Amino acid sequence: MSATQPTTAPPADPAHSVRAMLEAPLSLRERKKLRTRRTIRREAYRLMAAQGYENTTVEQIAAAAEVSQSTFFRYFATKEDLVLTDEYDPAIVSALLARPADEPFLRSCREAIVGLIRALVQDERDELLTRLRLIHDVPALRARMRENANDPQRLYLAVLTRRRGVEEPTFEMRVTAAALGAATGETVLRWAESNGELDIADLVDHTFAVLERGFTDL
Repeated sequence: MSATQPTTAPPADPAHSVRAMLEAPLSLRERKKLRTRRTIRREAYRLMAAQGYENTTVEQIAAAAEVSQSTFFRYFATKEDLVLTDEYDPAIVSALLARPADEPFLRSCREAIVGLIRALVQDERDELLTRLRLIHDVPALRARMRENANDPQRLYLAVLTRRRGVEEPTFEMRVTAAALGAATGETVLRWAESNGELDIADLVDHTFAVLERGFTDL
């Protein structure tokens, strides 16, 4: 996940494809740009899975995606950014904002995100696993992920602030968002570490269960 502010979008429905959820609020031009971006990323993951991250060049990725290198750099500043960024935030925000306003925030996160994860795995499990394995295995990518750890925290905090109808988040809200960001980041890396043998949706569900219990069983 990357940082975003809550935006108006149709409620996320795990019964529909993630791509459909992402494209629903976009104009035709924006949809074409999103599809180009996803094509570039898909070809990059295919090459990286076959020959490794370090051995895959921007030139190779652009050729495989049938775009120019200048087009590649319009979508991704670096090869690292291609792996570390995604387009899922609008669907996450939409799903969270669609939950009942009086529902505890951790419960909203658990219900919304587990549902999205199941839809995502159904649509593009192999790409997701390749991406997370790259982040887990390539030191430079893992370091950048740690540096960007506040991005998902900002997403949770933005949604929580909007749900509570306040302009400035409280200290308690910041702590909650920080815990959620760190916990979900650790969870997806655990899935990559298992090489996809574990069920990622079950892992995410378990993570939120631990948070809801307040670590009382540790």
